[in-house]
Amino acid sequence: MTGTELHQLLGAYLLGGLEPEEALAFERHLADCRDCRAGLEELASLPALLDAVPVSDAVALTMPSKAAEPAPLPPAPLPAGLLPGALLRRLAAQRRRVQLLWSGALAGVAAVCLAVGFLAGPMLAQQPKPDASYSVAAGNGLQLSVGLVKKTWGTELAVDGRSMPVDGTLSLWVKGRDGGEDRACSWTATPSGKVRITGATPLQLASIASIEMRNGQQQAVAVITVPRP
Repeated sequence: MTGTELHQLLGAYLLGGLEPEEALAFERHLADCRDCRAGLEELASLPALLDAVPVSDAVALTMPSKAAEPAPLPPAPLPAGLLPGALLRRLAAQRRRVQLLWSGALAGVAAVCLAVGFLAGPMLAQQPKPDASYSVAAGNGLQLSVGLVKKTWGTELAVDGRSMPVDGTLSLWVKGRDGGEDRACSWTATPSGKVRITGATPLQLASIASIEMRNGQQQAVAVITVPRP
């Protein structure tokens, strides 16, 4: 697959809609593509947003109503004595009309799927089991849990937070054992103080020393120390 084709798999990869071979190819591409890594970070909150959609509503969106199905067109009457060449052209025109109607209906269904962010993917695909999980609780009630999943391109982070700050922006930073650091994801604080978001870092799991959640002033709100494997 070309780089352009792999880049187009970003949404399906994020929502778990790729076959194992496609996912592996995309992960190899992700390790060398800064644009895809940036896109993955920007869309990291999408699975959490889709989790809020009721399953019944999501399934209904994937089932086109009968009213939306194009009715079959009756064949147009053919004049008597129509020459073979003209007859073929008339039949071809009728076939194009039917194809255009079906193309319009399929485009509408595709638009709905794009608008809801490929709802069927996250409902049918199971989240990968984390290779390591860590949690921290603060005196003010804040709770932060992070599940780490090993990837060929680095590490995926599944973040679950409760009693978080309710205003401003928050971000999750991963610090390496070599002293470097990388922002895995960022999000706008929610009024409920809850968040479920997926982040990513090119650091391998064994190279991660700690994970920090920071506020908009880049002050550490919560810190998780990752023990050496």
